[in-house]
Amino acid sequence: MRVLLVEDNQTLAEAVVERFRKDGHVIDHESDGNDADYILRHKEFDLILLDINLPGRSGFDILKSVRARDLDTPVLVLSARSEIDDRVIGLEIGADDYLTKPFDFRELLARCRVLARRKSGLAQNVFRAGNFTFDWNSKLASIDGKQVELRNKEVQLLELFLTRLDRVLTKEEIADKIYNFDGPPSLNAIEQTMTRLRKKLDGSPFLIKTIRGLGYIGHMDES
Repeated sequence: MRVLLVEDNQTLAEAVVERFRKDGHVIDHESDGNDADYILRHKEFDLILLDINLPGRSGFDILKSVRARDLDTPVLVLSARSEIDDRVIGLEIGADDYLTKPFDFRELLARCRVLARRKSGLAQNVFRAGNFTFDWNSKLASIDGKQVELRNKEVQLLELFLTRLDRVLTKEEIADKIYNFDGPPSLNAIEQTMTRLRKKLDGSPFLIKTIRGLGYIGHMDES
């Protein structure tokens, strides 16, 4: 899951970024409202964590701009404003959820996972297909009941394909989802990660096929 955090409290932002990266997510941080709005016009994210009181442009204005462009990216508002009127306004102009500060990181991550699953049409915490399972919360995959040891980037790649089954993804699209602004994408590294993941998932019905000249596609073999 690639996340954009828009938050001008540097201490809080650093804590959120650290926790999300520890949990295996790709996250970028922006503190200025105008800069965040510009980024959202040119980059696609799986989830937006949005503060309200921001320099340059308010979070509510950014949210209105996002929804005016018909973007359905889930938005979770993080705000010190706990009044019911502020929460109602945020939800009515397009926020998917609203969490007041201070908050528990476990609750924040749980809410984010729910929003990400809902966006992908996945209602369950565990993905199951034949002898293969993947737990979205623990990031653990298993084949025939035996855990598959996956590195961080392999998990991110697996999640990407599971949420986009039967859809062709180019290397550039993959890079955009599993690397943040601080880690420039390497197409060669993606190929290496892809090779390792394929080997580790051998024996499961989940296949990653190469579509020559186009990219890759995740597919469940039902034979």
